[in-house]
Amino acid sequence: MNKILSFLKIVFPSTKTETFIFLFFVIVYGANAWFIADNFSIIYDDRIPWDGYFSFDNRAIVQTGGGFERHPLANYFFDVIRDFALWISGNHYSSAFRLVLALLSTLVVSLANVQIFKYLNNIIRLPLKISLLILAFYGLFVTNILLSFTPETYTYTLLFLSFFNYYSAKKIQEEKTVSFAATILGSVFIGGLTITNIVKVYIAFLFEKKIFWNWKKIGIAVSKIAVSIGVFAFLFLLRLDFNFQNFLNKTEEQYDKFSKPKVTPLWDMISSWFFGGNILFSNYEIRDYHNKDKTFFYKALFMDVYSSVVPYIFIGIILLMIIWSVFRNFKNKLVWILVISLSVDIIIHCVLKFGLHTSYIYGGHFVFVFPLLIGWLFFSLKEKTLPITYLYGILMILTVYLGVNNFYRMSEFYQFLETYYQ
Repeated sequence: MNKILSFLKIVFPSTKTETFIFLFFVIVYGANAWFIADNFSIIYDDRIPWDGYFSFDNRAIVQTGGGFERHPLANYFFDVIRDFALWISGNHYSSAFRLVLALLSTLVVSLANVQIFKYLNNIIRLPLKISLLILAFYGLFVTNILLSFTPETYTYTLLFLSFFNYYSAKKIQEEKTVSFAATILGSVFIGGLTITNIVKVYIAFLFEKKIFWNWKKIGIAVSKIAVSIGVFAFLFLLRLDFNFQNFLNKTEEQYDKFSKPKVTPLWDMISSWFFGGNILFSNYEIRDYHNKDKTFFYKALFMDVYSSVVPYIFIGIILLMIIWSVFRNFKNKLVWILVISLSVDIIIHCVLKFGLHTSYIYGGHFVFVFPLLIGWLFFSLKEKTLPITYLYGILMILTVYLGVNNFYRMSEFYQFLETYYQ
């Protein structure tokens, strides 16, 4: 019972401040989600198979959990969500169905934001005003705004990864180990929604106290990983009817499809889409799409690269802050957990170029790392009054610019919906 209560205390708001933060984001994100779901069909339209806005595959994810080669166990997860939404809507794919999906996303992203605050407040132990500023900055990110009304794997991955990072950081700080149950559940829920994220569940084991000087600790860690992979593999093969060759063929096909070079220069795709597109909205591009048998034609919205120097400067400042944070906290094991986690996505998208041309949809896998590294930067400067004052001022200016830009771009998104998705 104590373990269950402790788990619930980590997942859900446990103080007045955390409760206020959760309710604030639920109201703000929820108002936006309600408006879009109630007035427009974009969140779920049975005629639109994919890419209605920013390359999200809402219908495919809700109906099947997405492709098994990338989202191996997502079908089990989204079967429950879809059935619940249909139960509320009276078994109709109506505005009520869309509203349930959207509000569930709102609750999930709001809970994920609470996890970030918990990390800033309880792990890094920053002053409240700094934690709240970083959280306000993070809450305005493109990823959070879009996922707060989008029924996608990334939405739930954002929560699970944010939670697991906080949980594992708490364990390491207390010089305890990640439990067997947490390792298995992390593998199934995090790796099950996106297979490449499973490696992030095991990063914390590398930083357990004196693990490389104790064969018993190494053996326990290896056994936790082996059992969790075994459970994950069994559930995955069960979905595939134990036809593993089908998975290999499909994976190769998907890599060939999503890693082909684009006309846009590599550096611009990385800056405008991988880093920038998950934080700061850019210009939009509308394209003509159709379903598989060409019986329905529709308009799809994508992000273009930045068209002025200011967004590049904005993203450049954030990257400098992150690099500075890593440099200042070079011996901090909790920082390296975040860096390695981010490096997994950099390798997949920027080095291997998988999905780089639409990498602004993958933010749920890594964007939570940015506010945490900024938090560690503040921590490293806690005894330097002048630098921390300047840093606070810079972050406040960045937050204002981010808010103005993203609210303006959302108004353009509403215009797109009013024109094509009434």
